[in-house]
Amino acid sequence: MFNLSVKAEYALQAIFDLALQKPGVPIKIADIAERQHIPQKFLELILASLKQGGFVESRRGAEGGYLLARASNTISIGDVLRFVENKKGRRRTESPFADLWRQVDSNIADVTDGTNFGDLARSWQEKRAKYVADWVI
Repeated sequence: MFNLSVKAEYALQAIFDLALQKPGVPIKIADIAERQHIPQKFLELILASLKQGGFVESRRGAEGGYLLARASNTISIGDVLRFVENKKGRRRTESPFADLWRQVDSNIADVTDGTNFGDLARSWQEKRAKYVADWVI
């Protein structure tokens, strides 16, 4: 089973939320936190880290907030996960499972590197547009 830290999950949700917004328009932290159900103080720390990683940028002032630093289709899930998790060489190399875990890591990287936030946002919006509630009274 693939486990993510809460920090990584929230970082992915935050970038996904920004990918859904109109490009070039800063979004307030409070709005992201509310939509994504992320504690605002934790989100502030995550966004500051993502800013250092070059994924987001911030604008100051009353109309300020956060926005993607580059087009959503150029940011892969894998890039964000590697940056946030910063897991390099954590697995024991002298384990009977070492080759298996390398294969698992490689397959996960193939999927996450092949998925960008632009495609993910577009797919999500299409799914949501197709959903029509079946109200029966």
